[in-house]
Amino acid sequence: MIDNTQKIRKSFPILKDKIQLSSCSQSALHIDVKKAIDTYLQSWQEHGMDWGGWMQACENARTEFASMINADVEEIALVSSVSHAVSSVATSLAHPRKSKVQVTDFDFPTVGHVWLSHQDRFDIEFIEQPKDGFITPDDYKKQVDHETLVVNTSHVSFYDGYKQDLAEVADVVHQKGAYFFVDAYQSLGQCEIDVKSMNIDMLSAGLQKYALGIPGIAFLYIKKEIASELTPKITGWFGQDNPFAFDIKNVEYASGARRFDSGTFPMINGFAAEAALKILNSYKIREIEQHLQYLSEVAIKECDQRGLTLKSPKDVRQKGSNTAIYLPNASEIEMKMKDKGVIVSARNDVIRIAPHLYNTEDDVMKAIQELDQCLK
Repeated sequence: MIDNTQKIRKSFPILKDKIQLSSCSQSALHIDVKKAIDTYLQSWQEHGMDWGGWMQACENARTEFASMINADVEEIALVSSVSHAVSSVATSLAHPRKSKVQVTDFDFPTVGHVWLSHQDRFDIEFIEQPKDGFITPDDYKKQVDHETLVVNTSHVSFYDGYKQDLAEVADVVHQKGAYFFVDAYQSLGQCEIDVKSMNIDMLSAGLQKYALGIPGIAFLYIKKEIASELTPKITGWFGQDNPFAFDIKNVEYASGARRFDSGTFPMINGFAAEAALKILNSYKIREIEQHLQYLSEVAIKECDQRGLTLKSPKDVRQKGSNTAIYLPNASEIEMKMKDKGVIVSARNDVIRIAPHLYNTEDDVMKAIQELDQCLK
């Protein structure tokens, strides 16, 4: 559990006069992340350019990300978004006998959009979440077969916060000889991720949600044994073994997952990412996860007492931070709550109460009380 929350809160200025519970969309700004962005701007202003220093900040962010998910640095590529990551993998895959790609239907839409754009090469199937519950490894057993090339799914659902047991799903997928590709955008920074013990083949995540950063930068993990077998079709000069050779007539990919780097790094985003990941790596993610499970218990109890309908699991071990409350007019309620200084995030027909390490029991209770008042 996080036992120094009041001290932590001092590093997030917005919390002085607002309640921010929108980490499933955008986390609160930490003072060190702002300082890092200012450092980039100051170096630009004072020196005109500092390519070496700017690139080093991005490389430092790559190292911090690798540490967070227990990967080797050579297994991490620097990309602009999860869409970029999935597209890079999709264009690099080919198999003489396997052509089926399976995506879970509760994934963020971008994952489906990317794979569907490759229907000329792959047969795209959606693994459906049961209407009366949540997907289980048994559902994968029923639908994944030996024709499946890759299964792409989310660690934590963006909609209702449902959290999958990735190790169990990986076992099912690998028994069928398929790759296992995880979208961890909704779990990075709030849930423990160990790509080795979970036996994940590929994983991608961005920074703006629970990872305390900003959009415009993301990372792609590819297991080293797999990365060396793939040929990126989305590439650029930073994906080359020696980008500063300036050799336009030859392609010599970098080793490991670095071959999936593409163009010039998003430098300012790299500064923010380095600072954000250092902050998170200074904590034990398991302690953050336990803190958020406690806040989930608070949220679920408060919603039940007020007769609010939940879309999230009630077993906090099966969910991430996000507690999704069913409201047909969710976007309207989000705006009303924002006007009252409570920042939450609507998606379709739910309001998502998504705390982070800096949030308290009072934050969660006040937000749900405010939501109830808006409804009345």
